[in-house]
Amino acid sequence: MLNYLFGLLSYDVGIDLGTANTLVHVKGKGIVIREPSVVARHRKTKQILAIGEEAKRMLGRAPSTIEVVRPLKDGVIADFDATEIMLKTFINRVHESGRAIPRLPRPRVVVGIPSGVTEVERRAVQEAALSAGARQAFLIEEPMAAAIGADLPIAEPGGIMVVDIGGGTSEIAVISLGGIVVNKSIRIAGDEMDEAIIHFMRLKYNVLLGERTAEDIKLTLGNAHASAFTKGDEDKDRVMVVRGRDLESGLPKTLKITSSEVREALMPTLREITGAVGDLLEETPPELVSDILERGIIMAGGGSLISGIDRLMSEETRMPVFIAEDPMTAVVRGCGKVLDDIKLLQRVRVVGGLR
Repeated sequence: MLNYLFGLLSYDVGIDLGTANTLVHVKGKGIVIREPSVVARHRKTKQILAIGEEAKRMLGRAPSTIEVVRPLKDGVIADFDATEIMLKTFINRVHESGRAIPRLPRPRVVVGIPSGVTEVERRAVQEAALSAGARQAFLIEEPMAAAIGADLPIAEPGGIMVVDIGGGTSEIAVISLGGIVVNKSIRIAGDEMDEAIIHFMRLKYNVLLGERTAEDIKLTLGNAHASAFTKGDEDKDRVMVVRGRDLESGLPKTLKITSSEVREALMPTLREITGAVGDLLEETPPELVSDILERGIIMAGGGSLISGIDRLMSEETRMPVFIAEDPMTAVVRGCGKVLDDIKLLQRVRVVGGLR
């Protein structure tokens, strides 16, 4: 009864605590925060200077007195203090807006985590959420959250395969009867795609690009199949002008790069992800493979927005592949939905409870 009364007075939130971006879903309001997972602080005093988009704009531009950190790496907490202050800022921003009464009950929080994290890493996320002001902190695995967010029938006795490509990890899971039957979590995802673009440009043009530039290239020209940008019979490369530093002269250099070059840069990373999907299919019980062949593979996460990735995945696995509606928000929507269904939350949570 007490938790019910608290729930009426507080904003319960679902959080997709991602390596690249953090999204916050408020019960009854939808997604209210979409911010990069970046924190800027003074190097000596540790005073927080900026969080989210404002901090991301400082990447590669900050003086030596300011450190700009991404507190999560490969889907897990790398900097506990920065993660805690980032979560606390987002929770307070949600909980204090629109409320005239101060000191309301703290919220319940559901956080999506990679399926391959250790027990210690799970506890670190839960502790960070509790320290940030949560009344209760529940953790659910990202593939399950993505399936729930995509409105897939997870409770039915049929195989559902979800591939969630985020910033730090790619989560692959087969779900049946409300549980994960087999899963694989690989630390190859969006960050590795950015690194692949930087490496490719260094080798081909002897030019060093910044992380932000590489990410912009991925978002603008990233593609996984020759037909990605084809219109009708016209197969024409897209072009983008980028600037970097010439490694021989040390001077700025401007390049024109094409979508086919970006595809060449990304392909080794993309094939590692499709290879992991194929490996998991080999471990999946035959009855569930039959269900997946009928229903198809569902893709979520920011990585699924790479043009043509569904076609590449389909060719590599010989399975139909579909991209979830609004794939970037599937996990946080799933976290939000379980707040409305206590029985479902108890069924799918991997960690949860009071401090």
